[in-house]
This record gives sequence, C-alpha cells and structure tokens, in this order.
Amino acid sequence: MTPGVENTKELFLRACRFEPIERVPVWIMRQAGRYLPEYQAVRAHHTFLEICKTPELAAEVSIQPHRALGVDAIIVFSDILIVAEAMGLPLDVPDSGPILGEPIRHSSAVRRLHRFDPERETRFVGDAIRAIRKEIGPGVPVIGFAGAPWTLACYMIEGQTRGDVSRAKQMLRDEPELLRELLGRIAEATASDLEMQICAGADAIQLFDTWAGELSQQEYDTMEGPATQRVLQTLGSRSAPKILYAKGSARHLESMAKSGADVLSVDWNTDLADARKRLGRKVALQGNVDPSKLLGPVEEIERAAREAIEKTSGLGHILNLGHGILPNTPVESARAFVHAGKAAMTAART
Repeated sequence: MTPGVENTKELFLRACRFEPIERVPVWIMRQAGRYLPEYQAVRAHHTFLEICKTPELAAEVSIQPHRALGVDAIIVFSDILIVAEAMGLPLDVPDSGPILGEPIRHSSAVRRLHRFDPERETRFVGDAIRAIRKEIGPGVPVIGFAGAPWTLACYMIEGQTRGDVSRAKQMLRDEPELLRELLGRIAEATASDLEMQICAGADAIQLFDTWAGELSQQEYDTMEGPATQRVLQTLGSRSAPKILYAKGSARHLESMAKSGADVLSVDWNTDLADARKRLGRKVALQGNVDPSKLLGPVEEIERAAREAIEKTSGLGHILNLGHGILPNTPVESARAFVHAGKAAMTAART
C-alpha cells in the first residue's frame, strides 16, 4: 500500500467479520449505472451484454463509481441472469429490460437445464474481476455476486424481470417438488459460479434475493432457505465473506441468519436497531438507507447516513442503500451519501 492511502479492503473485511473498525465502510448497490455520465458514455457505444461480456469494459464501469464517489468497495459489473443463460436459457437485454427465452414452465424444461463450467461459460466475469484487481491494486475490496436461488427461479419461470412473479408462485403452490428441483439446480450452478469469482480475486460475494418478500415464513424456510443455505455452505471453506441481501426481509431475518451468511443486507423497511437486537452479534449488517433519500437535500442525505450508523453504533455494519440506487440520482447526492458515511463514526467518536 502507498503510504497515507487507506486500506479499505481491510476495513471492509473487518466490518464483515464484526471486528473493531475505525469507521464504517460504505458502498452502494447498483453503484455502476445510468446515474453516472461516465457509464452513459460507455453505454452509448456498447450494449449492456457487450459490457458484461467484455472484461475490460466490465472492469472500467465497475471502477467508475470508485473514482467518482470514493466508495470503499467495487462490485463487478455483471447481471444475475448470466447464470441462467449459462444453464441454457437464451438471454437478451433490450432497453426495456432483460428477457429470457424458453422460460421454465414444465418439468422437461427444468431437466433440460445443464451444469456448466464457469471457467469456460462465464469466465468473462472472472476476467473482469482480475482486470479490476490489476487496475486498483490490493487495497480495495472487490465484490462478486449472483442471484439467490428463489429470485433467479422467478426470472427463469417468468422469462422477464418486470415485477410479476405470479407464475413462479403458482409453481410454488401447484408443483412444489418441481420448484424444489429447479432451486437445487440453480443452487449448484450458482455456488460453482461464485467459487470461480472468488478464485478470480473476489474478496467477498453477495447473493441478491429480490423476491424473498413474496414468500411466507413457511415458504421461505422450506424452499428458499435450504437452497440459499446450500449455496453459501458450499462456499463455507472459502475465506471470502458472504453477504445475503433480501428485499422485504424483515420477517425472514432469523431464517436468513441460519443461511451461512456473514452479513445480512436489509432493505429500507427493516429497522437496523431492531435487526441488531434480534440477531445480536451472529452476523454483521449492511444497509439500509431508502434510495429515494438521495433525491432530497444534502442535509437529509447526511442525516439518513448518520442515523443508519447510529442504529448499529457502527459495529459490524457496512453502510449501503436498502435497494439499488435510482437512475435519476444526482451524482453529487451519491457522493454526499458516501462522504457522510465515511465521516459519521469518526464524528461520533470526537
């Protein structure tokens, strides 16, 4: 490390492990994207999938928020549907949103899904991680990611990502064993893909479970919980901390804590103080400022960051949003959030 340059990798990893930290690390979900002019400039010349599958482009847009905002971690630019494509579903990403051809509707479609070798089929993600690491050096953490089994199953069944998961819930109700088989196949493929990302240099991994809130407690415990646990426990021997994000997660916190995750990332409807009270020091927490706060005055953004950290006393906490950053967020507002998070614990100690 260059003298005087903060090692945010060590800071981030210590927060994940509930170890003492001098301040709370901060990054932003969906931090590379449409709100950044730098990203728009790249996107003007390349499709979304071109960026995902061209390691030097994926590395460039992954690093852009680190340069522009000063975030403490870099998450590789990719998409959770990359795993679905590698399993055999054709993927297209027009401006209207991702579309999976040949969606899963019958048992024959589930059984046509195939195992894949991540070193061949999704190697571009690993190559992007290696390119990021080469560019930024050893002192900044790189995060790899994938979709949690239930969420990826929803998209594979629906064939799109536009907010309606009624077909997936129908399969859950009418053909639970078929859904269980699908979740198992996804879990196996996801674990293999994440192992590749860790071997490529990811310092931590995050599972995104966007549709966890659609499940009752019993459904989560009998379907999604075991599948997620299978992914994370497969990675258990790896040193990289494991983060589990679930939208609508408040009622599933205790179940999520049993998954093998080191960090639970919670949405903005979950009270961080209540989460810490319920979970104790079993797992660290990540989150959870409402993304819409970043559309307001700087004073409110700074207050939201400070209040989130106060709820955990800055221990075992990674500051983040409770969902992805909104595309119309001003860059200066995102920067204010990051700077407020970095300053909050220091200010509280002085």
